[in-house]
Amino acid sequence: MPGLTKAQRLLINNIKEGASITLPKVYFAGSRAQSHRESLVKKVDLLFDRVGVAKLIRPHSLVAIKLHFGERGGTAFLNPVLVRRIVEKVKEAGGKPFLCDSNTLYTGGRTNAVDHLETALQHGFSYATVGAPLLILDGLRGHGYYNVAIEGKHFNSVQIGAAVVEADLLIVLSHVKGHMMTGFGGAIKNLSMGCSSRTGKQKMHSAVKPVINSEKCRRCGNCIRWCASEAIVLADDQDGVARINPEKCTGCGECVVSCRHGAVKVQWRTALPELSERMVEFACGTMQGKRGAAVFFNFLLDVIPDCDCNSWSDLPIVPDIGLLASTDPVAADQAAVDLINARPGIAGSALPDAYERGDDKFLTLYPKADYRVKLAYAEKMGLGSRRYRLVQLDQPGKEESEDGKD
Repeated sequence: MPGLTKAQRLLINNIKEGASITLPKVYFAGSRAQSHRESLVKKVDLLFDRVGVAKLIRPHSLVAIKLHFGERGGTAFLNPVLVRRIVEKVKEAGGKPFLCDSNTLYTGGRTNAVDHLETALQHGFSYATVGAPLLILDGLRGHGYYNVAIEGKHFNSVQIGAAVVEADLLIVLSHVKGHMMTGFGGAIKNLSMGCSSRTGKQKMHSAVKPVINSEKCRRCGNCIRWCASEAIVLADDQDGVARINPEKCTGCGECVVSCRHGAVKVQWRTALPELSERMVEFACGTMQGKRGAAVFFNFLLDVIPDCDCNSWSDLPIVPDIGLLASTDPVAADQAAVDLINARPGIAGSALPDAYERGDDKFLTLYPKADYRVKLAYAEKMGLGSRRYRLVQLDQPGKEESEDGKD
């Protein structure tokens, strides 16, 4: 079976031979305190224990806790109090945890390690508050990475931050939210964009080449300020509108996000599906050497419509739902989407006012950025399974309950 990865070939053989395939478990604890009056901190404990993180930690293991420190101006990033409890649990199991994030391709508060760490400190992530040191996983300017060999459609090697590659165990903490280019961000996005070097980010985005509508451009220069590759200038002609040099453009998409007048558009039809596939291949690269040594926590709190990389946080689209944990990143992301879609939308949010329970929220927000492409390709690449078994841990009067999802 040429062109297939080892994991794909194994899965196909299992199906052909009629082997029993066990659905991955996704553990869930709701955000309500309910009758037990358990805080979210206690629920972190519950998930940590049931997903079996402690069993993966050997004495003195170096444990990378990957999270998003948030962009300056945003407020929806993970609460340091919850992160601290993960740190404490790792220490109790004998591990040596450190918090890490990667430098960004766009200009802002996290484009190099110095600015990035200052941003993290401003957001409450310090040794005094979380009990662990902070590392920028791809070095001072994004050059600290390994070329990791993979078998993908778009890449045969990907650039993954050195600190993640060298860690003994990877714990991925993801704040689930919307994303204009991939539909939503969760564990897979954190494994790919979040764990890659700046070079890797450029390669993932290289399929995305924005264009500017000169009739809508207001010559404000905001896109120029956010462009890391100096690919945008105000034209030296009568119109004086912004122009993008396609040869310099890396496709990071920051001009699209930063334009307040809707003048910058992505060539959606071909760009976004390919971006999602490239991200999955980077996620597979991050997981090289981490099979059986990675755990994923998805936080369904403050589910905003936009990425935490923005310098603002919009109104959440649904009420707080809870926390998920799994050893399968695809199952964790699929469960997150399913739980979010099962909740009613918040009136006045980015969702339409007349919004029904069960409708696909991320597809409504970003119909041209179909997140299902990412999940389907991740499953095809052997990263995980979209089928899972949801195990609810905090139902009153029940130790746990299981609901299958096909």
